[in-house]
Amino acid sequence: MEVDEEHHEIYQRTLEDVHEILKHAKVDEKTLTPLSQALYYPDEELPDLKLVELDPHLLAQIQEGNTLYFKGALDEKVVLCTDEKTYEVKTAEISNSLLVVPDLKFGQQTSTSPLKSPKNQKGNSSFNNSLNDSTEEDHSNRTLEAKKVKKIFHEYFELKEIKPRYKKIGDLLQLTRYSGPENEFCIDHKLLFTYDELFATTQCSRKEFNEGLRLYRAIELDGFFRMMDYEYEYRIVNQMVQLINENSWGLEHIDRNSTYKSLVGIAPKEIVEGLFEIYTTHSEIIGKYKYREDLVARIVAQNILQPGLKFHIDEFMSTWQEALPEGMSVDESYLRGLGVIDRESSSPYIKSLAAENMPTDIYERLKMLFKIKARWTLDEMSPYMEYFETVTMSVPTLLTKYARTLQVNGVRYFVSKH
Repeated sequence: MEVDEEHHEIYQRTLEDVHEILKHAKVDEKTLTPLSQALYYPDEELPDLKLVELDPHLLAQIQEGNTLYFKGALDEKVVLCTDEKTYEVKTAEISNSLLVVPDLKFGQQTSTSPLKSPKNQKGNSSFNNSLNDSTEEDHSNRTLEAKKVKKIFHEYFELKEIKPRYKKIGDLLQLTRYSGPENEFCIDHKLLFTYDELFATTQCSRKEFNEGLRLYRAIELDGFFRMMDYEYEYRIVNQMVQLINENSWGLEHIDRNSTYKSLVGIAPKEIVEGLFEIYTTHSEIIGKYKYREDLVARIVAQNILQPGLKFHIDEFMSTWQEALPEGMSVDESYLRGLGVIDRESSSPYIKSLAAENMPTDIYERLKMLFKIKARWTLDEMSPYMEYFETVTMSVPTLLTKYARTLQVNGVRYFVSKH
């Protein structure tokens, strides 16, 4: 095959040209199949096609007829999303040019002889078999077909699966935090987002997006999704939980309808229903619910841990336990990404440190963390570094790259590199 590289003056190859080229190349025509194909660049402008590398998941999505979404604002790197996964899109160069040629024939398609059964299957292919059999073909009837090049590629899109970028959900909903109907006059309604509007601007798949809404405890109110002001959320959840004692309910006997009725006039119906759905799960008793201890304990702890204040760890744990409904217990794991405990100081303390409010630049975040504490264990640091995780870069790997390690009494710590 020969490519004519003239875009404007296209010269049509002839069979005589083919014979002459083979002669100059000292190629025995009997070793070739009787069909020659000449490649030509099209007269018209080449179409704006892009070459994309697909993994099995992406290929399956296309084969099943599902939609893929490119997402990214002007200040964001583009991502490609399916309904389940998110991929970072990067441009990669190709060392050799790749040509897209519709209807180009390969191997046995260019042969007129039937394939023989190979003596040795190993290492043989249809392409090799067709070439091996070409010695029996009549080359006096060589034919020539013209093929037009559709596109030439010097680069392609390389896709790498990444973790969903939830933070934009929080950033956008932060602008219109809901703190009760009496404060709605302060809200700029132009900044409210419907489900579709929020999904379109968030760089993650639909499944991941729904998980993100639940992570930020976002609730749909009057057609728009709202994130609760945490003091307002605590007030409503606290009133919901107090119904346990008022109605002498067991922890597994929470009644949904009674909860809704008790909060009529206190909070909008959508807010009560949304918070109830977030904070409860079905219990083993048919028709009844139970509160999620981790979420209830967490918002209670958040109410106690006021920013800028330090609490002696024992006093805090005691206060926290007393604030929970009877039967629920405190656990330090509930403070994950919410507060930091320092047991190495002369008086062990805990103070507020919300991961969602920390810098999104890894260097700035590490600088802040090591300013708060000189050394951290992996468990302590993980909730504040998970934001930077990727499919291939775990928190331990990130810390190995951006921090130093040291061993103290058999315990591994991470300290600043600088």
